[in-house]
Amino acid sequence: MKIISKLLLISFLLFQGVLLAQNNITISGTVMDDRGQPLPGANVVLQGTTTGIQTDFDGNYRLENIPSDGTLVFSYIGFATQTVPINNRTVIDLTLQEDTQSLDEVVIVGYGTQKKADLTGSIVSLDAEQIEKTPSANPVQSLQGKVAGVQIVSPGSPGASPTVRIRGLGTYSDATNLLYVVDGMFYSNIDFLNPNDIKSMNVLKDASSSAIYGVRAANGVIIIETKSGGKNRKPTIEYNGYTGVQRAQNVLKMANAEQFVTMAVESGSDADVQFILNAMQRYGRSRINPNVPDVNTDWYDEIIRDGLIQNHSLSVTGGTDNVSYSLGTNYFSQEGLLDMKNEYERFNIRSKLDVDVTDNLRMGVNTVFSNATQYSPENSAWFKAYFAVPILPVYDELNTEATPTRYANAQALGYRGTQNPFPDMDYNDNRLKIRKLLANIYLETDLIKDKLTFKTTYNVDFSALEERYVNLPYNMGYGDERISSINRQQNNYYNQIWDNILTYNDTYAEDHNVTIMAGASFRDEAANKFEATGSDIAGIDYETSWYLDFADPLSFNNNVGEENSRIYGQSYFSRVSYNYKSRYLLYGTFRADRSSKFTKEQWGYFPSVGAGWVISQEPFMENVGFFDFLKLRAAWGRLGNDNVPASAGANTISNETVDLGDSPNTGIIATSTYTDLTWEVVEELDFGFNMNILNNRLSLEADYYIRDTEDAIMPVYIPIANQTVSRNSGVIRNSGVEVALNWSDEISPDFTYTIGANFTTVKNEAIEIEDESGYIDSGSAEFRQRTMVGEPLYAFYGYETTGVYQNQAQIDADPVAQNAIADGQDIQPGYLIFNDRNGDDAITDEDRTVLGSFLPKITYGGNIGLNYKDFGFSMNFYGQTGNKILNRKRGEIIFTNDTNMDADLAKNRWHGEGTSNSYPSSAGLRDSWNQKLSNFWVEDGDFFRIQNIQLAYTLRGEKLKGNMPDIKFTLTAERPLTIFSYNGFNPEVSDGVDRQTYPVPAIYTIGVNVKL
Repeated sequence: MKIISKLLLISFLLFQGVLLAQNNITISGTVMDDRGQPLPGANVVLQGTTTGIQTDFDGNYRLENIPSDGTLVFSYIGFATQTVPINNRTVIDLTLQEDTQSLDEVVIVGYGTQKKADLTGSIVSLDAEQIEKTPSANPVQSLQGKVAGVQIVSPGSPGASPTVRIRGLGTYSDATNLLYVVDGMFYSNIDFLNPNDIKSMNVLKDASSSAIYGVRAANGVIIIETKSGGKNRKPTIEYNGYTGVQRAQNVLKMANAEQFVTMAVESGSDADVQFILNAMQRYGRSRINPNVPDVNTDWYDEIIRDGLIQNHSLSVTGGTDNVSYSLGTNYFSQEGLLDMKNEYERFNIRSKLDVDVTDNLRMGVNTVFSNATQYSPENSAWFKAYFAVPILPVYDELNTEATPTRYANAQALGYRGTQNPFPDMDYNDNRLKIRKLLANIYLETDLIKDKLTFKTTYNVDFSALEERYVNLPYNMGYGDERISSINRQQNNYYNQIWDNILTYNDTYAEDHNVTIMAGASFRDEAANKFEATGSDIAGIDYETSWYLDFADPLSFNNNVGEENSRIYGQSYFSRVSYNYKSRYLLYGTFRADRSSKFTKEQWGYFPSVGAGWVISQEPFMENVGFFDFLKLRAAWGRLGNDNVPASAGANTISNETVDLGDSPNTGIIATSTYTDLTWEVVEELDFGFNMNILNNRLSLEADYYIRDTEDAIMPVYIPIANQTVSRNSGVIRNSGVEVALNWSDEISPDFTYTIGANFTTVKNEAIEIEDESGYIDSGSAEFRQRTMVGEPLYAFYGYETTGVYQNQAQIDADPVAQNAIADGQDIQPGYLIFNDRNGDDAITDEDRTVLGSFLPKITYGGNIGLNYKDFGFSMNFYGQTGNKILNRKRGEIIFTNDTNMDADLAKNRWHGEGTSNSYPSSAGLRDSWNQKLSNFWVEDGDFFRIQNIQLAYTLRGEKLKGNMPDIKFTLTAERPLTIFSYNGFNPEVSDGVDRQTYPVPAIYTIGVNVKL
């Protein structure tokens, strides 16, 4: 009987299982927007459960074992949530409609969010897909060419951060860093962030948008939100990675051995001819040309290599009814192009947890740990490779004194320096270890449900930088010997911010929408630096001995130091935004900042106001079908820059003796060089409009801005003290126009495309300078830069050339040349002709003028995107024009006449009447008349670049056997083509002075994305 009962029970359970199996089905489909474009990452959840999934790259989803009579909930940020009964269907395709209110809320502003349609300032957002396409250690590199008004100057060295400028250069000092706000914490650099961990980057370009951040916002603000999980989501495991190769492009061609010998002979230098004969005697004669040594070294080819790059990220996201989580890890490595210990490696771990503790209490914790090691290049190798003569080999077995490697030494041929760059590369080890920990925790509660909230957030950032620079011993022979030395630095930074914010939202009479925010913030920034240098390291051959206690104790004298600083900041801020029917918009912020850095005025006050008119919401526009959206806006704001040196200086008393009558008299002179600095203040006025037309397929955003930096910190010469001190003593202006145009359309359900373009104009100029001279000089005396009223900062300042003297008759007929000859200056055919600007028949300092600026007058970018079924293609381009580059490596012939030059000079030099009217002769290059800073040495920096090309293919799991996920494959080319005329590796030079600039590589990668 028991056996029969068990059999009946088993049969009943099997029958129920069959019924359940019959009622559970597999559902698949595609989620798209109202334009027919797929929505990747949309949530599809079985109502009342945590069972769900996110759509793939093409909006597709697949759910298994789902009740046939259940209901699916479809949701996506920026779109209205929809619930759809299953009704026993196995295929459910859905089109989500845009939810204007939800869409606008994704725009992050300072200490909150705001509807996109209600913005009165200039804010641009980039999503994760746009950021992840760029293979780079620093996520901000992905902005290049994509955001109007933002200039990115790419670095080449592994782990180096790009230079970022928003709307020009607004400070004379080195305090040019932007403010990056990462999940509420302030940073001046985001090199520790993995690009795959970022959900969005919001660029606050105008003062009205940035003023809420007060004294940290003068150079611009970028708000970064990292990826989070989602409530009621099954765990999603995602791998995203790529690997590839970096290759130097546009490698500068140098004069080869035959060209070099020709130039040396033409120079008329007997010493240079003798050096060539010495090379022939030491290394033999070329069989092709017996007048040339049997050596033809391409030094750039010798020191440059291809470098590997790779990035691997693994993350888990998900959530329950009241918890969302996101966990991830990342490994990134990049080799440098310089063939030495030159690389960057970073390992990250992050976590983000948000919890609904109760119905009206929420809390969250976010942590990022980054551990990086960077081996910096010895940049002097680039400088030496430019000047090293091609008749010198890399190795020289005859140089028996050279140890530990028998590298060739140009001194063996009679030259003044060793020239060989390989000792710099092989016998230096520059290591930087970077450990960073970001952590923040918040509590948020509803004081009045859906109206008044209070949020308190504590952010902490700890950074430890351990620097070690080791100079290994070597002997190059001919008296060039170096002993070992080591420099170690320990830099610790501990910053903390505590924010407390009240936010009130309400709607009155259905049409009046008000948001009021008030907050207080306290920041504490502490820094400590210890540095010591020792030499003659015992056991230097072993890295285990690369510590200070192995150095000669007597070598530490005056080479040990420690610095410490601590700055406190206190802030109060508020924001009010109002709109009537989302038609009339008002926006205002106010922030009061106090900084312990300043002694004179510790408090700064930074207001802003903005207004907007959404014309397309007016009743009279209802029958105007051309405009889908049209908004006019204007904004004004003030913000500060406290990223400047603290007030410092000294009172001095000196004894002076002067002759009064016939006898000397001694007295004292008391002077004060106290800087008494305060923050720089940026005041900006912005006018703009936003327009969508042709069923929202075409969008246009345009801005005109005037951005003044008042109380700009500039050097001021104090005659009585014969010293230069920094003072708040100038006004700098940046003004221009920004335009961004985007078009998107659908040809068929399988084929969509997008086209976009943007451009920016920037006019940079000094408006006021309080120095008695009326200008400020910078650079060296030989390569002068000058800041003057009405001209750009750090403008190149020198002479204009009008041609080259072709024959003696032309020299004899030129009064300028004749007067110079009368003063003892030798002028020959092949010498440069300079513009006598003041007409006094002499070339003097008064003939100098502004030769240009390293700041581009126009930057532009664009993009093309195509999607056909499972294939995707995108291309971005970027360019700039109107900037100049000082080719200082070429110009330093004034210091080193007997070295090599680039092939462009060798080919285009003047070597007879009519051969050139812009390049001097070989002899002329060595004469001081032609070596004056002029437009010959200052070149155009214009360029056009294909920034990024990516081809993607998604392999559908349903096409494979078994339960396989979708796999996306990508082929990416970053910077594959750059077109320019400048005689250098690349035209991207952050300060416009090219002496030993690291090449910016082209990068080619293959990537894979898998989501389980």
